[in-house]
Amino acid sequence: MKPLLIELRHNRMLWLLVLVPVVLLAAEIIPDAHTLLFLLSVLAIVPLAALLSHATESVAERTGDAVGGLLNATLGNLTELVIAIAALHAGQYTLVKGSVAGAIVTNALFMLGASFLVGGLKYHVQEYNRASARLNAGLLLLAAVALVSPSAIARTDFAAGAVMTQKLSAGLAVLLIVGYGLGLLFSLKTHREIFAGAEQAEADELSWPIGLALGTLAVVTLLVALVSEIFVESVQEAAKVLGMSPAFVGFVVVALVGGAAEMTVALSAARKNRLDLSVGIALGSAVQIALFVGPVLVLLSYVVGPTPMDLQFWPGAVVMVFVATLVAAFITNGGRSAWFIGALLILVYAVFAMTLYVLPPKGQ
Repeated sequence: MKPLLIELRHNRMLWLLVLVPVVLLAAEIIPDAHTLLFLLSVLAIVPLAALLSHATESVAERTGDAVGGLLNATLGNLTELVIAIAALHAGQYTLVKGSVAGAIVTNALFMLGASFLVGGLKYHVQEYNRASARLNAGLLLLAAVALVSPSAIARTDFAAGAVMTQKLSAGLAVLLIVGYGLGLLFSLKTHREIFAGAEQAEADELSWPIGLALGTLAVVTLLVALVSEIFVESVQEAAKVLGMSPAFVGFVVVALVGGAAEMTVALSAARKNRLDLSVGIALGSAVQIALFVGPVLVLLSYVVGPTPMDLQFWPGAVVMVFVATLVAAFITNGGRSAWFIGALLILVYAVFAMTLYVLPPKGQ
């Protein structure tokens, strides 16, 4: 417990953890104060994500950058998954789809760009494994094609009804999960020597024991689930007051808040010149959202949701995911980065966020 207490004392962001019991208590006392609950839940999720990031980084210290990036992406995506399941149960499918598309774009553009920018401000030029970046870009392209198919067919073939779209989405979800599994088998087993990154740095003196890290992960995940339920219940009314559409909330707010944990680790790794880890977290997380989390949510909707969810996104989301995939593939093809490349990626993301805020999807 001593390392945890040291982290709580020195990391001022973790002082916001006091908001976790506050928001849980406020939800019981003033359940109709939706805007206040929305803001409190967002602020409460941020320190939980930061605590999650330190725990995952401590676990990842005992692995190489390739496995460490996958581990951080997987555990970091717990926040998005828990929020999405809560929204799925509430039937807020626009919020779920927005969070899935937003997480893909945020990780592929904002997180990757921020890592390049932060690392580039300290180092003139940084290098990373091109093979790993190319694999993730290829998997992202698979996901983009799968997202295009239901939307394109629904708009060109008038015979394709909602039932057929749901069947197609369920089949595509299974194919995407299979593709993700094959990608892991290829990179971690059959051709792992190709994807080996730079040697990992020595373990940080402040890294936690494995038992403490895993225990923290379990407790934080439970707290995130409780706060996420309040977030989902309040977000719809709060969004109207704040002038945000459900699509914007899912695409930008949920994606940024949910990705805070892995983003913290990615930026920290970039500052330590461990760009293989940063790129692995950013692109690996985008791939995992696209090929695993999104498809799992589609299949879970048959059990958790009021009706089955499909993979038919609004046209703007499909375009943004497709463009983000192409931009990430083009940028990471060289295996080198500098601060200006990161700034460009962040600007592309800002264009998408601003467009979605000013021009929400039809009906919102």
